Amino acid sequence: MLFGKTILVTGVASGIGARTAELAGQMGAEVIGVDVREPVGGSAAFVKGDLSTAAGVAEIVTQLPARLDALANVAGLSGNTGVVSTLAVNFYGLRALSEAVAPRLREGGAIVNVASIAGYGWRANLERAKSLTSIEGFPEVAALVTEHGLKDEEGYPLSKELLLLWTMRAAHQPQFKNRGIRVNAVSPGPVETPILKQFRAVLGDARVDSDITRVGRAGTSADIAPPVLFLCSDGARWINGANLAVDGGLEASINAEVLGF
Repeated sequence: MLFGKTILVTGVASGIGARTAELAGQMGAEVIGVDVREPVGGSAAFVKGDLSTAAGVAEIVTQLPARLDALANVAGLSGNTGVVSTLAVNFYGLRALSEAVAPRLREGGAIVNVASIAGYGWRANLERAKSLTSIEGFPEVAALVTEHGLKDEEGYPLSKELLLLWTMRAAHQPQFKNRGIRVNAVSPGPVETPILKQFRAVLGDARVDSDITRVGRAGTSADIAPPVLFLCSDGARWINGANLAVDGGLEASINAEVLGF
């Protein structure tokens, strides 16, 4: 279902992005990788670029081909660099790239956003999340953080809250919907990647260990890449605006506890 397709994958230097690019290539796709660091081996085509600024996103787009079949938005920060950079990369930069790439995506193409179970708090923070998601373009993130009084420790979960809301919204925005471009998300639980230690520093060992204990083990990049690529494929042609939990049953465990099951 990926043979002959051209797939743009961000965050290819390590972790989920690296495995997604590798697997896509094994399945017959032409892969173009994007990262701030050059991967070791990895995809046949590589664009070095920075998603944290509007100029950085624009520079990436100038180096892309005229036609793409799918965009896998995997690149992201753990939150250990502060709320400004985390929001800039994990949401505003990701969204800017998606909007800029949209005209190059074929009709019936796909965008897949790697979100997180950490973003499920959007319901409890709905008005803030809606406000920050509805800001158009690539805002001055530092000013936005000051205006809303955002704290560094809020950066990662907040960025994923915004991403989940935008995924649902984008699925029905004309620039995507009018050309049949599907926009979906995948939400991993704890995954054994190079930045897991950073997540521990940001979220705390107790939270991470509790989540892992609930499902028996942490996930791996090899657990996450196949669902990402399924949503990129024509096999997911009737899936749009959805969030797929790829967490070993973590969400179900938490919901069951809350519901008293």
